[in-house]
Amino acid sequence: MDTSQLIQTVLIYALPVLFSITIHEAAHGYVARYFGDHTASMLGRITLNPLKHIDPVGTILMPLLLYFATSGAFLFGYAKPVPVNFGNLRHPKRDMVWVALAGPLSNLLQALLWLALFIVLLGLGIDERFFVEMARAGVLVNLVMWAFNLFPLPPLDGGRILVGLLPYRMAYPISRVEPYGFFIVMALVISGIVGSYWLRPLMKISHEFLSLLLRPLMLLFS
Repeated sequence: MDTSQLIQTVLIYALPVLFSITIHEAAHGYVARYFGDHTASMLGRITLNPLKHIDPVGTILMPLLLYFATSGAFLFGYAKPVPVNFGNLRHPKRDMVWVALAGPLSNLLQALLWLALFIVLLGLGIDERFFVEMARAGVLVNLVMWAFNLFPLPPLDGGRILVGLLPYRMAYPISRVEPYGFFIVMALVISGIVGSYWLRPLMKISHEFLSLLLRPLMLLFS
């Protein structure tokens, strides 16, 4: 990939990525505050300022290195997690489910909005590649964020949701995995297990669901 094409790709994905990680992390903090934990609020992390959520290594360096190393075939990154003290929640085990779910749900909503924009652009005959590809990237980025974060292994949101839903005797051993969970997930990602058996199937189902919700909009512009 030449330099000009790389720059264009970065610009197309920049806004969707910044929105996806910023709103995702802010959603965790906002819902945590709603249920009684003000940790993120006191640290200024309930904000739409992306600079508060960007991790220099996880958000910038790692995705760029992986992009060049794999010629764009594999990308992964992360933001600074919003601090949540689950002990401050009014009903810790129950409320942690909503706090964890808030981030992925914010991505699903963003994917819906980007898909609506994509439909409107095409419906109005606006074929400017930059804007059409940005809308397409917005759908893709947020569906990846939605599906990947729901993988049921701590420290991912899906793991915390699972811990919150299971009875204590089943939840406790799963919660003990959290210190090693990141490395386990990375191994499963690199081996292709997460992509083949979780990410792509869930993204496909989710895209079909969003398309069904936006069917009236599609018919309006058909």
